[in-house]
Amino acid sequence: MTTGKPVRRIAIIGTGAIGASWTALFLAKGLEVIATDIAPDAEASLKRFVQAAWPALERLGLAPGASQSNLAFTADLPAAGRAGDFVQENGPERIDFKKKLYRELDEMLPPDVIIASSSSGLTMSEIQSACRLHPERCVIGHPFNPPHLVPLVEIVGGTLTSEATIQRAAAFYTALGKQTVRLRKEVPGHVANRLQAALAREVYYLVAEDVVSVADIDKALSWGPGLRWGIMGQVLLNHLGGGQGGIEHFFDQFTGPMTAWWKVLGSPELTPEVRRKLIDGLHAEVGTRTISDLEAQRDEVLLGLLELRARYETPAVTSQKADRAA
Repeated sequence: MTTGKPVRRIAIIGTGAIGASWTALFLAKGLEVIATDIAPDAEASLKRFVQAAWPALERLGLAPGASQSNLAFTADLPAAGRAGDFVQENGPERIDFKKKLYRELDEMLPPDVIIASSSSGLTMSEIQSACRLHPERCVIGHPFNPPHLVPLVEIVGGTLTSEATIQRAAAFYTALGKQTVRLRKEVPGHVANRLQAALAREVYYLVAEDVVSVADIDKALSWGPGLRWGIMGQVLLNHLGGGQGGIEHFFDQFTGPMTAWWKVLGSPELTPEVRRKLIDGLHAEVGTRTISDLEAQRDEVLLGLLELRARYETPAVTSQKADRAA
């Protein structure tokens, strides 16, 4: 596979919540987007989403040439695919659907066009097994919701994905301001969703066992470790948790208690009764707030955090460069 031409236009396949959010981001970065979806109201819904997301993207900073008018829509999948320099696929999480779609895309697209899947759990090895011509250009580019705001993208190659594809995809997403994580091997659910699943298991267990209410466990997370996780990752926080002795001291002090807790972590069953307890607790926590209200609150706080992190991380990079120069 060749190195490929510069990416100017993105083909978005599937314009649900993830596809629409990707579309808004790509437009904000000055790219052209041609989107396709067979849902009856897909075009109007997509344009409404982009319009609603635009003020937040303006606040974060638009790239030169960024415009909502750079969006085109067609229900014709081959027309959309052939027009793109890079494909971001956001179809249903069904392996039969993905394999059929990728076989079609593989046959219709030039070999240097990367086909990236937003799949949150399927493996690329399964998906690309249907590609007879150029499976090496297929890769997972899994975003975190909503992609137009949350910077994370997990990049995972399948057994037939080339190193060139992985590097090109990483360079493309990084140029958009994304924080990319490369998985060295495939695991179901990738990394970030597995972390969420591990935490959710204990959350549901503690509620099911009547240790704590839904509102209080959400409070414990968002006003405790959640605040720290918005700044640094777990291992780096462990380093700080060791005080001046760092992570070495942390392990000396906390290996015993931490591993003892591991042995008593729960494995709840989401029975109808447990689900009802979680649902009722959630609605008691939410009160009269709508989904739109909660999304607005999430996005506003997220924007503030992104702006704050950008302010503190940029000087750190500059300082490191200055230190190396000295």
